[in-house]
Amino acid sequence: MTQTLFHALGSKIALTIDGDTAELRAALRAARGWFLDWEARFSRFSPESELSQLNRRAGQETTVSDEFWRVLRAALRAAEWSGGLANPAILPALEDAGYDRPFAQVLQGDAAASAPQDALPTASMVDNWRAIQLFPRRRSVRLPEGMRLDLGGFAKGWAADQAAQRLSQLAATVVDAGGDIAIRGRRADGTDWRIGVAGRREGDPPLAILQLHSGGVATSGRNFRRWMKDGVAQHHLIDPRRGKPAETDVLSATVIVRRGAGAALRAETAAKVALILGSQEGAAWLQARKLPGLLALEDGSVIKV
Repeated sequence: MTQTLFHALGSKIALTIDGDTAELRAALRAARGWFLDWEARFSRFSPESELSQLNRRAGQETTVSDEFWRVLRAALRAAEWSGGLANPAILPALEDAGYDRPFAQVLQGDAAASAPQDALPTASMVDNWRAIQLFPRRRSVRLPEGMRLDLGGFAKGWAADQAAQRLSQLAATVVDAGGDIAIRGRRADGTDWRIGVAGRREGDPPLAILQLHSGGVATSGRNFRRWMKDGVAQHHLIDPRRGKPAETDVLSATVIVRRGAGAALRAETAAKVALILGSQEGAAWLQARKLPGLLALEDGSVIKV
């Protein structure tokens, strides 16, 4: 196997391909470049990114690149599928919770951080994404005035799917984009890939070992990306029904999507929904869609779906 590790899209990225040749090593170097380009396009922390430019132009029609168009369309499909619980239009709520700068700075309590802008009314957040206007012939977008997007998880899942699809033209591949994992192809010896489900704390043994040769796996959790604001614990998974970090008994949710285009993005969306809904409703939501998963609960127990 050949692997490369780096940081992009606000997460650790691991690209693994089955084999070790000059061609495969070159492909992994090229894939690193794809991720850095996607980060420059989709980061909400870069003032020059396409996302930041679109957010600044809320209320105006804005032409976007083909890749941005595809990610935004994928995010809106995920919002529809999830009933608005996976929602790209929650950036004001994230900032209100204190996630208004890169996460390393959030942990440092950087006093130089800019004050968050006013959040949209919380009652409207589940369906607010429906007001986004798309103009396919012109490949342009109009956000309602005051709306700002965060494409974080959507972009990571999409990027994992895209990179795995491209690299798998050469050899079996696994792409892990910060816990959004895309798997393409059995290894040359005929075996499946072994995918570990992250434990509760960094350094803990995996909760489970999965064996897969295709599809997507994603873990969404509030056990690592968390901080304090005004003495109150916060995390990055916003419940659009409240406009605040989800109050849930689920510490982390892992979902498997065994096949289909966009499997990592769909798994990412489903994991987020299951965590926000909590163990009972989340498990029922996954069962209704025939999606296997693991829900690690605050009390130390684990529910297998």
